[in-house]
Amino acid sequence: MGYSNEYKVIHRCARCGRKMVFATTRRFRINANKNRLDVWLIYQCQKCRHTLNIPLYERVPPQKIPAELYERLLANDEALAIRCGGGLSLFRRHHLEAEK
Repeated sequence: MGYSNEYKVIHRCARCGRKMVFATTRRFRINANKNRLDVWLIYQCQKCRHTLNIPLYERVPPQKIPAELYERLLANDEALAIRCGGGLSLFRRHHLEAEK
């Protein structure tokens, strides 16, 4: 069930082949590359479930992310995911079309 402050993303789905609505999964993906971290908020096509990862952090040293925040990211804290996806600045920064 969606919350009023969550945005959906209109983006070209690689599987569907056209612009589709992507909704948040309220989950994060974290990838470590040597001594750098990437963190994404995961969105999913509402038709075929293909995923879209929207970057929150790119190539940051682990010590730059506060320990409590890092633990919440690892635990897929739903409240944090809702907060991260609740502001237009994330979508504007990545030139994504978003709607309520």
